[in-house]
Amino acid sequence: MELWSVIVRFFQGGGEFMYPIAVVLVVGLAIAIERYIYLMRVSVSNRSLWNEVVPMLSQGNFRQAVQVTSKSDAAIGQILNYGLARVQTARRRDDIEKAMEESLMEVVPQIEKRTHYLATFANLATLLGLLGTVIGLINAFAAVATVNPAEKANLLSASISVAMNCTAFGLMTAVPLLFIHAWLQTKTTEVIDSLEMASVKFLNAITERQGSPAPAPAAA
Repeated sequence: MELWSVIVRFFQGGGEFMYPIAVVLVVGLAIAIERYIYLMRVSVSNRSLWNEVVPMLSQGNFRQAVQVTSKSDAAIGQILNYGLARVQTARRRDDIEKAMEESLMEVVPQIEKRTHYLATFANLATLLGLLGTVIGLINAFAAVATVNPAEKANLLSASISVAMNCTAFGLMTAVPLLFIHAWLQTKTTEVIDSLEMASVKFLNAITERQGSPAPAPAAA
């Protein structure tokens, strides 16, 4: 209870700008939690589907692979489905690769969605904290202008202490959001890299199945 009362006094002492900073913190944490859950689900579903499809690709069983990828909601399933659909009509590797790149361009924005907001919210929290402190200092100097000179020092120091709470809360919000943004950005890059690697492995498997050279004739 004592800690909670300290937090309440700290929040109340920061002025009205503490509320928009708190809103930024709550929204930022909500986005971070949602992105974390989404990225974890994407990673697990991609890995599971890839492990299921690899044996089919190595055996050249493309029809069964299409049935599996078309029913999957995984990001890698959509990419592989584009490639497998093009295998039926195209024989060149470039045509299949372009189809998979097109699908990748659709999937990547969904993976990167909303993550960049965290960096924006971190900067916004810092600026709101500074703005709240500046306005608090302006009000403090305006207030001490009309009081007894003997009380000015005490009143001014107390007002400055209260005004600095806003900057402190802004920084306390910005630092975790920046750290979370960097971590989620790393996880996002790992997921995208895994999709690109799977696409290359898929293309190599298709090329090996379709373009394996015929055995050379025996010398006379």
